[in-house]
Amino acid sequence: MAVEDNNLQVLNALDLAKTQLYHFTAIIIAGMGFFTDAYDLFSISLVTKLLGRLYYTKPDLLKPGTLPPAVSASVTGVALVGTLAGQLFFGWLGDKMGRKKVYGMTLVLMVVCSVASGLSLGHTPKGVMTTLCFFRFWLGFGIGGDYPLSATIMSEYANKKTRGAFIAAVFAMQGFGILFSGIVALITAAGFDHAYKSPTFQENAALSTVPQSDYIWRIILMFGSLPAALTYYWRMKMPETARYTALVAKDAKRAAQDMGRVLQVEIESEEAKIEQISRDETNQFGLFSWEFVRRHGLHLFGTCSTWFLLDIAFYSQNLFQKDVFSAVGWIPKAPTMNAVQEVYKIARAQTLIALCSTVPGYWFTVAFIDIIGRFAIQLMGFFFMTVFMFAIAIPYHHWTLEANRIGFIIMYSLTFFFANFGPNATTFVVPAEIFPARLRSTCHGISAAAGKAGAIVGAYGFLYAAQSKDPTKTDAGYPAGIGIKNSLIVLGCINALGMLCTFSVPETKGKSLEEASQETISGQP
Repeated sequence: MAVEDNNLQVLNALDLAKTQLYHFTAIIIAGMGFFTDAYDLFSISLVTKLLGRLYYTKPDLLKPGTLPPAVSASVTGVALVGTLAGQLFFGWLGDKMGRKKVYGMTLVLMVVCSVASGLSLGHTPKGVMTTLCFFRFWLGFGIGGDYPLSATIMSEYANKKTRGAFIAAVFAMQGFGILFSGIVALITAAGFDHAYKSPTFQENAALSTVPQSDYIWRIILMFGSLPAALTYYWRMKMPETARYTALVAKDAKRAAQDMGRVLQVEIESEEAKIEQISRDETNQFGLFSWEFVRRHGLHLFGTCSTWFLLDIAFYSQNLFQKDVFSAVGWIPKAPTMNAVQEVYKIARAQTLIALCSTVPGYWFTVAFIDIIGRFAIQLMGFFFMTVFMFAIAIPYHHWTLEANRIGFIIMYSLTFFFANFGPNATTFVVPAEIFPARLRSTCHGISAAAGKAGAIVGAYGFLYAAQSKDPTKTDAGYPAGIGIKNSLIVLGCINALGMLCTFSVPETKGKSLEEASQETISGQP
């Protein structure tokens, strides 16, 4: 137990603390940020069809208007681009300025831009879409900062026995965010449908989209700012994490005071030990040094590659839910509904999937991550995602037949379940554990940004790839693609590759953060 004795008392106290109220407060404070992230990123897919009807329906068309390819890709993708930039920038800033300060900034940015994206200005399609994309970019920028900071704060607050479950629980709030966005859309659409009766598109194209439905998408997008705004006060009251204060800011006294208050115990401030650590040469290497490459190069490759590959599959699946549902008839053909009913049907399908597979998957991870470990969950998740993807893709025609629709939905739900009880959760947890404190938030940001790059590939790539091979059957404005079946086969191969890359990620179950990141507290490597 030599490591323990040389470790700082304040870090030991955190590592060995019993699970108590402040752990749950931290989960809720950090989790609410994540709840908002998921709400904002995924609620857009509920309203894109409505935006198409409102702003791009031409009087002589036989079917409702849809967003042109470039606009559709921008509206869904611009927030992801913002997120990628935010992850890199705020991840770096979190190691420079401290987790807590930066955490407040990201929250304010998220709340302001979430409200602003619903206030998109002008009446012309171009004006509305431009302002919507502008605010969604900055909304994404704020959301990006939340990734590295939430994970780092939670990992630095947690004890070592249940740390995995705590970080995964913060991430699992994403599931509730997706669920909540569906429920808000359902309630809003049901209310408007009741208040403003309108015929279906087939019966009367002009009257099928009531002018009031312009409020629906605005309400849905703006609602996301509420939970984040509510936690602002608590987020500001949370003390800076002890690992940042002691190991990065080198302020032993404050670290001991802060954690003494949180844990309600006396902790001595060991200034001499911190002096010794700061003089220790083995702990001075920066991100762009050979020493970093030697110690953590493979780890960073592992966390980036697995997250990148996972998000290609995960986001293309999530953003294209409604296309998959329409293909199997869960959502009726567009002309048979009015605008408000369409929002309702899309939200209903997304909420059902979230309830039955997305949310349970996250909590399975929370329950098992500290029992079977990160590595096993990630490997198993990628394996089953590969299996179910191929099982859907190869006999794809079979699943599109009326009789087999329920089977298809079950298979589709299972790929989601194993993404969340698998790499979607573990890729978030591990980068917050395996890098040294002074680079932790930066490296988590880099890994997360690699993931978002995958999401962008998934979102944009799949939009084009999934188009029919027959040029006459593609959506308006798109070139012919490789078809849904081949796109799914490609995603299956990507999952299999993710399984291979998992082998470069170390297991951190039951280790303290200093052991997991090989930080030498004692002066001996």
